[in-house]
Amino acid sequence: MGNPKRKLSTVRFESDQDHPQFVSAAARSLAILRCFDYGEQYLGNSEIALRTGLPKPTVSRQTFTLCSLGYLNYSRAQEKYALGAALLCLGNTYNRCNPVIGVAKPLMQAFAEQSGSTVMLGAPDGMRMILLAIANSACCPDLELEPGTRIPHGLTALGRADLAARRPELFQRELSELELLCRPLEWPKVRQGILKARADVAEHGYCYSLGDWREDIYAVGVPIVGNDRERILALSCGGPAGSMTHQRLRDEIGPGLVRLRDRVLAATRGRI
Repeated sequence: MGNPKRKLSTVRFESDQDHPQFVSAAARSLAILRCFDYGEQYLGNSEIALRTGLPKPTVSRQTFTLCSLGYLNYSRAQEKYALGAALLCLGNTYNRCNPVIGVAKPLMQAFAEQSGSTVMLGAPDGMRMILLAIANSACCPDLELEPGTRIPHGLTALGRADLAARRPELFQRELSELELLCRPLEWPKVRQGILKARADVAEHGYCYSLGDWREDIYAVGVPIVGNDRERILALSCGGPAGSMTHQRLRDEIGPGLVRLRDRVLAATRGRI
């Protein structure tokens, strides 16, 4: 959705930065770590400052601190920083402490093989979705995605399903923030797709992305809402437009994905 470098900061916290409990120093540290989402192994202080919008002296203090804690490693040869192994420990701990991933993965794999599709489980991550698990069938083209990948919120079935389950006031706030990230000429179409998805989830339980993110990929998405009504995850199922026709998504895949979601909720007792 739009150019990811149009907004160089990889962490958006405009909505909360004026809250009395908001700790700006912590947000800056996390913004630095998230810079590496662009894919480079090494980044220097100047590059980090450009991507976060933070002053270079602030970046220098933050990278020193993060290196001391093991979240960054400094390469003397490169004179730049790489992500530290401590982050991998955090990621593994997240997977072990989150029962929904272990419950969902075998169900997702079975559904992917049965339907000849790709099934994804994701969680909201700012203005994007982050993949928690992905299952592919042997006959479905590899989308070159893996857990930890971030994908658009407003163009994908996964992201639209998440937005469709938001409380009205939060939904409106998310729309406003998404508009800031979207090219002005593209926003009306993106907004229309999100509003249609919200209506579809209310009526049918699932929503669509028919080539909106990738022209050749059709998919449906369903939200997973926890018992507390605060925690929201999403499932999507999709594949090549030639095999994942709108009719098949409507008659077979969408209802099947709703049943998969219900099995996950039952197995976790809604504690996601």
